[in-house]
Amino acid sequence: MNTDNPSDSTSRSNSPSRFPTKATLVAAVLLLSGCASSYEVKVDSLAKPKAESGISYEIKNRNPLVADDSLRYKEAANMVKTALSGKGMYEAPLNTKPDIVVDLDYGVGPPQMRRETVSEPVYITIPGQIRTERVQVGTDSQGRPVYQTITVQDPPTTEFAGFREYVVTVVVYEKYLKLSARENKEQAEGRPLQEVWTVDVTSEGESRDIRKNMPVLVAASIDYIGKDSQGQKTIRIKDNSSDIAFVKKGM
Repeated sequence: MNTDNPSDSTSRSNSPSRFPTKATLVAAVLLLSGCASSYEVKVDSLAKPKAESGISYEIKNRNPLVADDSLRYKEAANMVKTALSGKGMYEAPLNTKPDIVVDLDYGVGPPQMRRETVSEPVYITIPGQIRTERVQVGTDSQGRPVYQTITVQDPPTTEFAGFREYVVTVVVYEKYLKLSARENKEQAEGRPLQEVWTVDVTSEGESRDIRKNMPVLVAASIDYIGKDSQGQKTIRIKDNSSDIAFVKKGM
């Protein structure tokens, strides 16, 4: 009896590695980090001593492009009121003099060109190994199998080779939110009302959708209302953060 195994080869093909490739590790890290995107936001705030003593307020619209009775403004104002409530503040009832007046301004700046460095993974194709193997090509006159040695090539494989970087030019828009609280006192002749605290929040990106970005801007302002940031701060906030969920919920 012929003991040759037709599937035996004279050279062994590469066996799959038992160790994860770099591409596998990168994918695993991305999977573990979750699908939530994050936003880079810049915050700059100023506050006078005892700025947090004013707890009742009235909001004034300082955006000349948005009407006070528009749904767009009402939605933005409601988010700001929610953020202020998180600092223990409340909107003064009608016919009640508030401690402070909070001016609300927000919008989208003009388009700006930015050069950004983009990094993307590079993969290379590795040809399959060439090897020989014996295969049955028929039988002889006595019915015994006849074998022949042939050359075959394994399928190609794709491997991670690293990252490549290149520079692209993109158009970005600055979305901004400015809250400015001023004391609600009788104005002396020729003297402007004193600002109690201000918060400026900005975020750059290719989107110019202020409605989508408003919850992010408002959420980023919460920790700086009535406080001095000691200069501009850059923070990152995820779109699934509790602060964003808080301002979206509304009053």
